[in-house]
Amino acid sequence: LILLNPDTQSRSLCGLITSCVSCVSSGAAAGPRLNNNQLYKFSYTTEVLLDKPSGSKEGSAGYRISSDVHANLVWRDPGNKDDQLIQLVSNVRIEPVSDRPEKKNVLHGATTESILGKNNLDALTKPFFLHLKSGKTKAIYSYWAEPATIKNLKRGLASLLQLQLNTGKVIEHMNRCTVEYKAVKGQVTRTKILETCQTAEPGFTTHSKVNPKTHECFSVTVFTLDDGFIRSAVAEESHSVAVNTRSSTAAKVVSRQTLTLLGKESGPAEAAGKDVSAVVKSIDAKLAAVGIAAEKVKSECKGCPSLFEHWQAEQKQLEPTSLSKATAPRSFLALIQSIRKASKDEILKVLKSASKTSLPQVVDAVTSSQTPASLDAMLQFLNFTDAKGLVLQERFLYACGFASHPSERVLQALLDIYKGKIGSTDIKESVVIIMGALVHKLCLKGECDLPTVVQVKKMILEGPDSTKVESEVQMYLLALKNSLLPEAIPIFTKYAESEVGAYSTIALTALQRYDVGLMTSEVKRTVNRVYHQNLRIYEKNVRAAAADVILSSNPSYMEVKNLLLSIGHLPHEMNKYMLSKIQDIIRFNTPASKVMQQAMKDMISHNYDRFAKVGSSSAFSGFMAQSADMTSTYSLDILYSGSGILRRSNMNIYGASKGSVLHGLQVAIEAQGLESLIAATPDEGEEDLESFAGMSALLFDVQLRPVTFFKGYSDLMSKMFSMTGEPMNVVKGLILLSDHSEVIQLQSGLRASVEFQGGLAIDISGGMEISLWYRESKTSVNNRGALVVSGNVTVDMDFLKAGLEVSFETESSLDFITTVQFSEYPFLVCMQMDKTTFPVSERLTKYESLSSGKSVVSRKGRKFLIPGSEFPLHQENSNMCKRVFDSSW
Repeated sequence: LILLNPDTQSRSLCGLITSCVSCVSSGAAAGPRLNNNQLYKFSYTTEVLLDKPSGSKEGSAGYRISSDVHANLVWRDPGNKDDQLIQLVSNVRIEPVSDRPEKKNVLHGATTESILGKNNLDALTKPFFLHLKSGKTKAIYSYWAEPATIKNLKRGLASLLQLQLNTGKVIEHMNRCTVEYKAVKGQVTRTKILETCQTAEPGFTTHSKVNPKTHECFSVTVFTLDDGFIRSAVAEESHSVAVNTRSSTAAKVVSRQTLTLLGKESGPAEAAGKDVSAVVKSIDAKLAAVGIAAEKVKSECKGCPSLFEHWQAEQKQLEPTSLSKATAPRSFLALIQSIRKASKDEILKVLKSASKTSLPQVVDAVTSSQTPASLDAMLQFLNFTDAKGLVLQERFLYACGFASHPSERVLQALLDIYKGKIGSTDIKESVVIIMGALVHKLCLKGECDLPTVVQVKKMILEGPDSTKVESEVQMYLLALKNSLLPEAIPIFTKYAESEVGAYSTIALTALQRYDVGLMTSEVKRTVNRVYHQNLRIYEKNVRAAAADVILSSNPSYMEVKNLLLSIGHLPHEMNKYMLSKIQDIIRFNTPASKVMQQAMKDMISHNYDRFAKVGSSSAFSGFMAQSADMTSTYSLDILYSGSGILRRSNMNIYGASKGSVLHGLQVAIEAQGLESLIAATPDEGEEDLESFAGMSALLFDVQLRPVTFFKGYSDLMSKMFSMTGEPMNVVKGLILLSDHSEVIQLQSGLRASVEFQGGLAIDISGGMEISLWYRESKTSVNNRGALVVSGNVTVDMDFLKAGLEVSFETESSLDFITTVQFSEYPFLVCMQMDKTTFPVSERLTKYESLSSGKSVVSRKGRKFLIPGSEFPLHQENSNMCKRVFDSSW
C-alpha cells in the first residue's frame, strides 16, 4: 500500500530562503545601504540538483547558472537613507553541476546563447531595478514582455539583497513567509518559518491516514559581513519527498545560491527625482513594476503526443488480461497525466473509440483524473437511465469513491444523478453509498460546511427513518458507515438493536470504525445489551459483531468479565468463536490485552470448564509483512452455525505506518437459513431466517455495495444446480491509490514540479460452493493485484530541463479458502491463506534536456523476488487441514 501530509493543501510544504547584501555596522541602518558613486561587483551562482535523498554514485541531475553582477545606487530618498532604488546588471553562463564525460554532458558543445535563445539571453542581461526600503523588497522594475522564467530568475537574484540587521521575525512578502533573523558578530543567519509560507500554486494531495508522503525541507542563508558590508552570502534550500510506506521511493531537490563581493570601483551618481516611479519612468518609459512574488510558469510540451495518440500506445496494457501485471497501473498513471491536460472533446474521443473490453479501464482513468473536463466527459458519456450500462456506471462511481482529492462538484454530480432517473436499483444504491464516502473525504479537507455536503449529510442522516424498504434502509446505513459522521453515531446506536439482523450488523460494524473517544457510555450500554441479549434474541453474527465493538473500544474490567462469564451459555459455535477471539487478543497484544489478562485472574471467569469448549469457529490475527516503514497485519474470523454451515467469514488486512492505520481490505461472506439443506436444526434466534448468501467488501476505507450470491429458497436451489465453482467478482479495476502534486518555488527563481502517484490494479472475487453428496462446503476469496508507485521531480526552464523519476512496482496474489466437511460433529474445517511468489522492481531515472531536443538519460534499477508462503494460523487449524485432505483421498 501506499504514500502526503494532509496539511499540504493549506500551506506550502517548504519554503525558500533569502539573504542579504550590504549593511552598516553602526546598527542605525534597518537594512543594507549602497553608497553613491560606487559600483559593486559580485560573482553570483545558483544551482539546482536532483537525486535520491541518500545520493548516488552517478551524481545528481541539474545545472548551474553563473553570473557577474554589477550593482549601483540609482536613487535614495533624501529623508530616508534606507529607501533606495538599485540597478542590477548581469551576464549569464550555464554549466553542468559537476564534471562529466562528453556523452553524459547535455551542455557539451552548446553556448549560452544556443541554450537560452537570443531573446531570452537579451532579456536576462537587460538591467532591472530593485526598490529596497528598510531591507525589504517593495518593488521590482523590469519589462512585462519578458518571459516569466526570466523575471523569476531576476527575482531570485534580487532576493539576496533583502536583509534585516537585527535579530527578530519579519514577514517578507517577496517569499510569502515569516522569516527569522539571528545576528551575531558580523554574521546574520536567516531561516524561513515553513508553516507560515503561502504559495500561489497549492497543488493537491491524498487525504489518507497512511498514504501521505513525508516532506522534509529546510531553507537557511548565512551572511558574512566585513566592516559593515557583505563578504559572502551562502543559501541552501532542500526538499525531500518520500512515500511513507516505502521510504526508498524518494526524491530530493537541492537549490544553492552564492553571492560573493569581488570589489568596488567608482560608479554612476544618483539620479534626481521626487520618488521611485518618477525616476524609473525617466530611465525607460517601458519599465514597469512586475511584482515581487514569483510568477506561475506555463510550460508547453513540445512534440508530446495527443491524448488519443497516447491512448493508442497504451490501450493493450489496459485490457482485462493485463490487469494482474504492473504494466496496467503504470499505463493507467501515465494516461491520467495526459487526461489532466486534455479537453472534454479529446476525452470523449478516447471513450468512444475504446474497445468493449478496455472501456471499463478507460472509465477508471478518466474518472481518477479529477478535472472539470474529465467529469463533464463522463457525465455526458454515461447514461444512468440505461440498466445495461451497470458495469461502466459502477466503475465510475467506485472511482469517485476512491478519489484522492474530490471536489464539491463531484458530490453535486452524484446528487443530481440520484435525483434523476436511474435504470438499475444496484446503481442507485451505489450512488448513495459512494456519496457517503465523498462526504467523509470532503470533511477531511475541512469542507464539511459546503452547501452540497450539508445537503447530502441531511439526506443520508434522515434516510434510514424515511423508508420502510429494507434495501433502502441498508443503503442509507452503508452511506453513513462510509461518511463516519459523528452525528450518525446515535443512528447506529438505535439500529444496533433492530429486529432486522442486517441493520444491526451494519450499525455495529460502522460503530467499530469510529474513534474510541466517540464511544459514549450510552453507545457501550447499547452494544452490551445486544451481545448479552438483554431485550431480545439476536442472530450469532450480530452478537459476534457486538463483541468486536466491545473489545475494540477500550473495554472496562466489568465488560470483559461479563464477556468471559457468557462463554458456556452461548450456542456451541459461538462459545468456540468467543474463546478463540479472547485468545487471539491476548496473543496479538491488542489494546484490550491488559484488561483481558486482569479479568482472567478470576477463576470463576477463567476455568477449564469454560475454556475447554469444542467447535470449529475461530479468530486469528497475524503479520503479513513488517519493515521499518510499514507493518501489515491480517485477521481471519470464521463463525459457523451449529449444523456446520458457514455463518460469517471475515478477512481483514490493515496497514500501519508512522502511527496511522489504514483498513486496506475487508471481505466478509455471510450465509443464513441453509440448515434445511441438510435437515439440521437452526440455532436459537435463527429459526425463521430466509436462505441467503452474499459478500461485502471494504477497500481502502471505502465500503462498496454488497454482492448477493442467492436470496430465497427457490434462488438457492437454482444456484445449487447451476453452481460452477467460479468465483463472483466483487471489485475489479484500476485505483488511484495516492496522488500528490505541488510546485516548489525555489528562492533562486527556479520552480520544481513534484508529482507522486500510486496506481493499483485489483481483482477481488469470492465464491461459495455446497455439495450435499459429499456433505462439504467451500468458500473462497481471491485477491489479485499489481501496484506501481512513481515519483517525478522536474525543474523546467523551457530552454533547459532536468528531472528525476523514482518508481516501485510489484505484483501479487492472495487466496483465502475455507473447506468444511459437515458429515460429523465437531465438523472438520480447514482454512488456507496463501500468497504466491511475487516480483519487486525499483527504478531510478535521471534526465537533462535542451529545447533543441538533445537529451541525456541515465537509468538504474534492481529486481528481486519475494517467495510465496502460506500464512500461519493456529495449530488446531493445521491439525484439522491434515484430516480434511487425508479424508479427501
